[in-house]
Amino acid sequence: MSSCRILQLRQSSQFFAVTRFPAFFKPPISTICFSSSNFRSGTGAVSSCNTLRRMNAHGVVPDVSKVTVVDDPSLLEEKAAAIRLAGPAKLQVIADFDATLTKYIVNGRRGDSSHGLLRQENAEYDAKRLALYQYYHPLEFSPSIPIEEKTKLMEEWWGKTHNLLIEGGLTYDSIKESVAASEIAFREGVVELFEFLEERDIPVLIFSAGLADIIEEVLRQKIHRPFKNVRIVSNRMEFNSDGRLISFKGKLIHSLNKNEHALDMAGPLHEHLGDSNGLNNLGASVKDRTNVLLLGDHLGDLRMSDGLDYSTRISVGFLNDNIENNIAGYSKAFDVLYLNDAPMWGVVNLVSQLWPTHN
Repeated sequence: MSSCRILQLRQSSQFFAVTRFPAFFKPPISTICFSSSNFRSGTGAVSSCNTLRRMNAHGVVPDVSKVTVVDDPSLLEEKAAAIRLAGPAKLQVIADFDATLTKYIVNGRRGDSSHGLLRQENAEYDAKRLALYQYYHPLEFSPSIPIEEKTKLMEEWWGKTHNLLIEGGLTYDSIKESVAASEIAFREGVVELFEFLEERDIPVLIFSAGLADIIEEVLRQKIHRPFKNVRIVSNRMEFNSDGRLISFKGKLIHSLNKNEHALDMAGPLHEHLGDSNGLNNLGASVKDRTNVLLLGDHLGDLRMSDGLDYSTRISVGFLNDNIENNIAGYSKAFDVLYLNDAPMWGVVNLVSQLWPTHN
């Protein structure tokens, strides 16, 4: 890395980044700096540049073991200046859900994904869906399968899974019970980020190849409030009057077409969510927002902005696991990278410095 070196402490599995920050970017409390003069590989000698500071008016002190990597500070500063100049009316936020908005580790173990937490009333169908996962998941990440063939395989996998949910008689009550029993939680700072963006009428598009109904239920049970600026772009279910799944709305959204093209495929928000927040017309309005803040935890999430002719994009990555093997590629691909299942406070800090006041 040109402007970043990585140090692994002998006493800890955490990684710390030696990073130069752009002038506009005040490193969040989650950043620990090491001066080059004091850098000793494996010693963990911390210089006096510890940036332990409260990030915002909430008075919350995040975990200082979490770190920030900015590989090209000049480029980040250039992008931030362009987005700031264009104003909030030109910005949209595109976010992955699992392991991006949600934590990677919950209560000491790998947290549930929005799709993985689902338990049907008939356990036989849970086993069948698991068998599909075990067969198709390796194919999804196989480097030897051409993209055209892989796309067909993903359509096949998602289609079979959706059919099992219908055949197994999935009910909305099962979704609510599954979420209540799950190990899924949002990163600290997600609510504050949504609030900041809502105050400035900046839309947040949550892209997921999973199930919108489950994500909505997670939001309902874990955050307990709606946000008028948030829309979920994912596969949406159709339930009958008894609350039993009968079909899916719109076209299939899978891991390889999870991008802005999917806006036209996503179904409307459920009536039981009110639909009073005006998000049904969001698809057209975001096309005019040509600046993007993208949040993801995989390199493939960078494709979520495909289909949008954007002017400027700041990409923020969360590298939650296998850091040593992936940090070089991730730090080059993302403008800002957060390590070790970091909280969302760094992103809150970033956007608050774009527009610190709200008129």
